[in-house]
Amino acid sequence: MAACIWTLSLVLTLALWSESSVLGAKSHYPRLRLSHKELWELNRTWVFLAAEGSLQHYTMLLDETQERLIIGGKDMLYSLNLDRVNAPHREIYWPSSEEQVEDCLMQGREKPECANYIKLIQPNNGTHLLACGTGAFSPVCAYIRVGHGPEQEGVFQLESEHIESGRGRSPFHPNSPTSSTVSRHQLFVGLYTDYWENDAALYRLGSNSYTRTEVGDRQQLNEPKFVGSVVIPDNDDPSDDKVYFFFTEKVSNIETGNKAVYSRVARVCANDQGGQRMLVNKWSSFLKARLICSVAGPNGIDTHFDELEDVFVLKKKDDKNPEIFGLFSTTSAVFKGYAVCVYNMEEIRAAFNGPFAHREHTDHHWSVYEGKVPYPRPGSCASKINGGQFSSSKSYPDEVLRFVRSHPLMYQPVQPVHKRPILLDTDGKRRLTEIAVDRVEAEDGHYNVLFIGTDDSVVLKLITIFNKETNTIEEVLLEELQVFKVPVPITEIIISTKRQQLYVGSELGVTQVKVHQCGLYGSACADCCLARDPYCAWDGHTCSRYYPAGIYTKRRFRRQDVRHGNAVQQCNGLQLNEAQSITEQLVYGVEKNSTLLECRPRSLQALLTWYLLKEADMEEVKGDDHVIHTPHGLLFLRTKKSDAGVYLCQSVEHGFVQTIVRVTLEVLDEERVESLFHRGEYDESDGQHRLSPCPFPSLPSASSSTRLWYKDFMQLIGYSNVQRVEQYCERVWCASDKKRKKFKNMSQKWRFSQGNERRGKARAPRHTRDHRRSE
Repeated sequence: MAACIWTLSLVLTLALWSESSVLGAKSHYPRLRLSHKELWELNRTWVFLAAEGSLQHYTMLLDETQERLIIGGKDMLYSLNLDRVNAPHREIYWPSSEEQVEDCLMQGREKPECANYIKLIQPNNGTHLLACGTGAFSPVCAYIRVGHGPEQEGVFQLESEHIESGRGRSPFHPNSPTSSTVSRHQLFVGLYTDYWENDAALYRLGSNSYTRTEVGDRQQLNEPKFVGSVVIPDNDDPSDDKVYFFFTEKVSNIETGNKAVYSRVARVCANDQGGQRMLVNKWSSFLKARLICSVAGPNGIDTHFDELEDVFVLKKKDDKNPEIFGLFSTTSAVFKGYAVCVYNMEEIRAAFNGPFAHREHTDHHWSVYEGKVPYPRPGSCASKINGGQFSSSKSYPDEVLRFVRSHPLMYQPVQPVHKRPILLDTDGKRRLTEIAVDRVEAEDGHYNVLFIGTDDSVVLKLITIFNKETNTIEEVLLEELQVFKVPVPITEIIISTKRQQLYVGSELGVTQVKVHQCGLYGSACADCCLARDPYCAWDGHTCSRYYPAGIYTKRRFRRQDVRHGNAVQQCNGLQLNEAQSITEQLVYGVEKNSTLLECRPRSLQALLTWYLLKEADMEEVKGDDHVIHTPHGLLFLRTKKSDAGVYLCQSVEHGFVQTIVRVTLEVLDEERVESLFHRGEYDESDGQHRLSPCPFPSLPSASSSTRLWYKDFMQLIGYSNVQRVEQYCERVWCASDKKRKKFKNMSQKWRFSQGNERRGKARAPRHTRDHRRSE
């Protein structure tokens, strides 16, 4: 049985790998990989660390009006500065009452569950936020004063006199998934409304009314996991605005008798008030459709990514047609993969305007409903754009309400753009958890930059490029950023396009990260062009932020090619003298010992080739049992005298070839080095001989054996470049910081004493110089 499962997993993996070739080129390495320490040292990140345990099951709200990031966690609300999240912040302590905790414990819950976990934060008006929490399994809501105007700046205060029941706005359980949005002072929320999580509902909560899904109606919602929600207008008529909910739910598989998981998009009218006689306070417009994200496999068998992990709505200038990005995973127990699919509103609206699904009994297959559809069309809104015959959903005919109650599912699923994922991850090394997207204008078009969070504190920054001619999609992994010091799942990513910042959340805290730092790609035109980062372009001097034409002058100096990364074409004649950008190295190897010639390209996506200079020719160094190509450089396993020479390390990326390092390798005679290292010093304290771990220069304070050791070593490798020799000695023999510091001090004093000696020689009489020469 285990062998069968392994074989099935292998087949699925190979099928997806073969499909990845259809998706197009994929780089498994980022161009830049930055650790948390490097991000910190580069001044690219700032971290807010919360009190331990306070950010379990938290929620975040980006309030750019007040220039604050609001976080709700366990018994706590935080207000952080958007410019620097680690700046002094404000906080509100809002625990469950003693009575709530006592009742919670009496009902058999554990002490940690009986806290007040903030599950909803939404703007209420210009001066207040609405915050709702679990309240120890007794949901509560309160208003938070955030102030407005200079005189109220920094205000962050809970109005305890207005605490009210949060039922229908916050779930009971801290683990319970929920999603909410606000439109025209109305709250739309998807949640479980009861203690035992049997009643899942979509709610509209106004000042004096509410609308919800029917209690216990499994046709509408069947064990859903709410992921996201958004209000999207269909046209210029506000009465026709729709609210979309994204979730997964369980469906019955007729063939196997088991339950499968499907991802859904549901739609309701924002002004839906339910019916007058039927569906009182219930949705008269609720419809749902399946979201498809799949990869076509061999023999027509598709691999579906049915578990919706996260959703991001990318709004554009046309607010009626945003792009919907879904992060999906597989539901298989033997194979785990992830995919990102993109949906446009045209496809979503086509599904809701298409045929309704119908089946006679629960054990029958779904089919197209071919009967008469009543007027107005079920699921439409009471608006002028729909004829204006109905002022409210309360005036809809009963047959419309009966139809929408019995036919909430659309037959036609929503297909993604290009009919396949734009990104596919099947290596199983890490779990993908969150997604955020930024729309960026570049020299050769507009690009969607994806930021994907993982379960090990990493944010992946990438773009995807569709090639119409080959019908393939190329994935370009730009950066891999470790945003927290320790591995922890990322559970929230919010992007501020205004500030060009990411706010990344986990149970530890919140990290603020710049979305770009162009200078890290390098200052040369080729380095900037090869990066293919839509944020960055070469400005004639260095790699810097790209701005569309008209914002700044000197546009003629911009060089950028995101689609192809063609540095040869873009940077022709603009490169600095190649010799000036080559790193020169002098390496001493000892015969019959291993020696490494280091070469680390700026880009992890570059391929390295080594050459040995032989007069005017270059001979490529091939790997064999004597020399090995490693990610760190060229490794000689047993160095030979014949290995001495000048080596060039060249990188190749997108057809652009450049020399990175020129290494001169000198091979030292093994016997002479061995004899030097077996010289020792006599220690009078214990009568033992000591080896000199570092060849300290000849100083008056140094022993005679040390001076002889250093003198012989200098003769062995030559006096042509004393400074480079000392750097080499320091790197090879002075392992500890203490020895390295002492060696540097001794070297400086030695060079000073040698200078004085040379000046003394210049002034000395001839007979003195002859005497010294004889010595």
